[in-house]
This record gives sequence, structure tokens and C-alpha cells, in this order.
Amino acid sequence: MELQRGRKLRIGILGAGAQGTLFGWHLAELAEVTFLDISPELCAAIERDGVRLQGEGPRRAAATLDASVLFSADLLFAFVKAHDTLRAFRHFAGRLNPSAPIVTLQNGLGNEEAIKTALGGNVALVVGITSETAVSRGEGVAQRIGRGRTVVGGAGATSATVERVAALLSGAGLETQTAYDIRPHLWGKLIATAAINPISALLDRENGVIVDDSDAGALARSIALEAAAVAQAMAIKLPFADVWGYVREIVEQTAAVESTMAYDLAAGRRTEVEQINGAIVATGRRAGIPTPYNDAVLRLIKARERRLAALAR
Repeated sequence: MELQRGRKLRIGILGAGAQGTLFGWHLAELAEVTFLDISPELCAAIERDGVRLQGEGPRRAAATLDASVLFSADLLFAFVKAHDTLRAFRHFAGRLNPSAPIVTLQNGLGNEEAIKTALGGNVALVVGITSETAVSRGEGVAQRIGRGRTVVGGAGATSATVERVAALLSGAGLETQTAYDIRPHLWGKLIATAAINPISALLDRENGVIVDDSDAGALARSIALEAAAVAQAMAIKLPFADVWGYVREIVEQTAAVESTMAYDLAAGRRTEVEQINGAIVATGRRAGIPTPYNDAVLRLIKARERRLAALAR
């Protein structure tokens, strides 16, 4: 991220969905931002109109279908779906500046491993979580649901690189802090996502159903406590003492919106359930911790995916 004097930072963002648009809009104030996406219509809209948050003016950004445009980027952010991470990064194998940091704030577990599989283990990787929340309101347009906090840590990147990434995000107006060990934060978000997203998706309701319906709430609590038991077995100290209290807090903050998993199911797209609840099931199996609640919603979501795919044929 060392730049020639007078040159703006060149940032590539993989995925121009709601979260990518939110972060891209902020970063475009400080840097030259280019999105890589698979939708020609979305890329054309960003090229024409820039990116915008509802209630805010547009900011100039570029967009492309061609990964080679980003080979010279100074910094890459990953906002693709977790099941697309390996495919997205394979385009960059052997073509990126090895000193260019890569930042993943994606949902679920396995993104670090997928990026390193694609690029090799010697990568300046920054891994993190964010509670910034947005929903898409059109091509290149996002609506912020609530301000949150981003936490980043090293997974191959030096501590100095992690600090520079945090400073960049903070300078762009996104509250950011660093963590020496990012795993507790990854698991904290994983637990909340595992408890909220599949229930919102299966019921086709906003996240608030978990506090409004006693049965939905009881299932979410069981999923969260089961996931926390897996984390404990893996010697991961969670960044909160009250697991269910933390999940309820996230639910209340996002009560009026549906989860990304609900949006994906409604659109007939593959969800991230395998990287969320499936990751908890797989880790629990290795640790000898039963995970029947996570396994049940994993199977139900996958069954819904297959049913919707069959109806679409």
C-alpha cells in the first residue's frame, strides 16, 4: 500500500451487492474504487451513475466484468458470497502484487482457507467482521440499515498492514478497530448469523420474528447455545458473556429487515448456509460436540434450495 506521491490508492472490490456498495461508497471518497461483478447490468449502472447510499449523493466508481482490470490494485476487498470465494480469487492467482493486501469481511467460515487455496499461503490477508448493515435498493444503490463496527485482524498480513487497513476504513467514515486474535470475533458473528439467518429465511420474515414469536426465539436460542458450545470446545473465547443476549441485541438492531439468506432464497439463489450452520456442524463433528439444531436448519435450507431450483426449471 505504499504509493507514489500524488497518486490515489487503487481499491478493487469483488462483489457489488449491498455490503460491497456500502463499503465502496465510503472508500470512493478517498480512493479510486473499481468493482468486479458478474452482472453486466450492474456494472453498466455503476459506470454510468457511480455508487450511492440512499439519502446521500453518488460517488464516482468504476465497474468491470474483467478480473484483469484489478491485477494492479493496491488493495482488494472481498464481498462475494462465501461459496463463490474460491472461484472469484482463482482469477488472481500469480497475477497480483504479492504485497497488495486482501481484506475479507465475508460471512461464515472458510473464506481465509479459500483465498489461500486460490492464491497460495503467502498472502497479505486481513480477515474481519462487520456489523455495518445494508440492503440493495437497485443497481449500485444501497440503503444503510444501521451503523455498526468493523473489526480486522491478520491472517497472513503483518500487524502494520492490519493497522493501515483499519486506518483507511476509519478515515472513510467506517468505525474500525483491530484485534490481535480475530477468531473470537469471527465466531461471535458466526453464532449470531447462524441463529438469525436460517429462521428468517425459512419463515420468510424479517429478523424481528425471532423476538416476536416464542417458537422462533426458542429455536434461535438453541442454535446459538449449541454453536457457542462448539466454540468453547475449540478453545475460542467469545467476545461476549451472554450468548443469547448478544443474539437478541443483533435481532433488535435488524428487526425490520430480512436476512441475506432470506433474500437469497426468495431470489432462487444459493445461500451461504453451508459456510454458516454447516461450518458449525463440521467443526462440532471434529470437536465431538453434537449439533442437532444447526444440522436441522442446514438440511431444511438445502431442501428449500433444491425445491426452488426445481420449480425454476
